[in-house]
Amino acid sequence: MMDGKDGRATRWEAHNAERRQELLGATLRAIRRHGHTLGMDDIATEAGTSKPVIYRHFQDKAGLYQAVVDHVNNFIWTSLGFDEPGSVPPTEPRELVRCLADTYLTLVENDPEVYQFVISRPIGEAGADSSVLGITTRIGNRVSEMMRAWLEANDLDTEPANIWGHGIVGFTWATADRWIITHLRRPRPEVVDYIDALFAPAFEHARTALRRSPA
Repeated sequence: MMDGKDGRATRWEAHNAERRQELLGATLRAIRRHGHTLGMDDIATEAGTSKPVIYRHFQDKAGLYQAVVDHVNNFIWTSLGFDEPGSVPPTEPRELVRCLADTYLTLVENDPEVYQFVISRPIGEAGADSSVLGITTRIGNRVSEMMRAWLEANDLDTEPANIWGHGIVGFTWATADRWIITHLRRPRPEVVDYIDALFAPAFEHARTALRRSPA
């Protein structure tokens, strides 16, 4: 049986995790309310607490920034229908690219300030650049795994999987940035269709071009 000390430690860890989520939620609300250039005072006011309390749970500004990046990463991945960690199903590449593009653009459309906060790389914050790089790398790695699963399931050469996965994520991220610059001029479904029109023929060609030779 768990003794009293261990029980208190477990309850304390659970309390800290719950409080951290509450502060993250307040941070997201503050970003939406004040915009992506907000300061820590705005976040503390929204949370109804002080900056030292926030730092206690996230160590520093970079830690809080990383938490928001992780939140966005989880949103993107769970929107694709999968949770980490887990098995990687052989999803059709065309379906995967459409879903990935629609998820990115939905984030830009529905939560633009949070998106801008994530890509703004706060000046002077240690680890900010690596956080943004990390989100594209992590999603790129997972998309690459899904591409590899599809190639294997169709008895195709798996060598392109890593290039495809990271290339598609980079392309989609760049498209989202450009969409912001144009003030979302084209409707989101139309942009997704443009992306699909670019990649779909390549995947169809791959079914033949990457067919493994009989042993």
